[in-house]
Amino acid sequence: MTTHARTSTNRTPVQQAALLVGAVFLLVGILGFIPGITTNYDTMKFASHDSRAELLGLFQVSILHNLVHLAFGVAGLAMARTASAARTYLLAGGAIYLVLWLYGLLIDHTSDANFVPLNTADDWLHFVLGLGMIALGVLLTRRTATTTGR
Repeated sequence: MTTHARTSTNRTPVQQAALLVGAVFLLVGILGFIPGITTNYDTMKFASHDSRAELLGLFQVSILHNLVHLAFGVAGLAMARTASAARTYLLAGGAIYLVLWLYGLLIDHTSDANFVPLNTADDWLHFVLGLGMIALGVLLTRRTATTTGR
């Protein structure tokens, strides 16, 4: 009788990707609340372009911005339970980040419309995240065609 050690929980690649993306979002959300990792921490606002706090000294953050990252992280972990939900998370999340990218490009960063807040580094990170999440959702769920004898 042969026994096999179970080394994984048999997650599909798309589930693994959603789990990883969710974990990264959770980590980023937590790091946004840590002084030192977030520069100018004492200037952080709940939601305003006046927040001068920057994650890693580059990405402008606020309490709301960090909470959004935490929410995306929790959603990723929860939706990684099934392949279809993981795919939905990556595709919908990617679309949301592309909308945020466009929003960041179109608004004046010094206006009240910049309530998240966003800066140029955030804008381009949102673009990369959006494309990356959508690519993962599509590429990791492509059906492979089997060739049959002709």
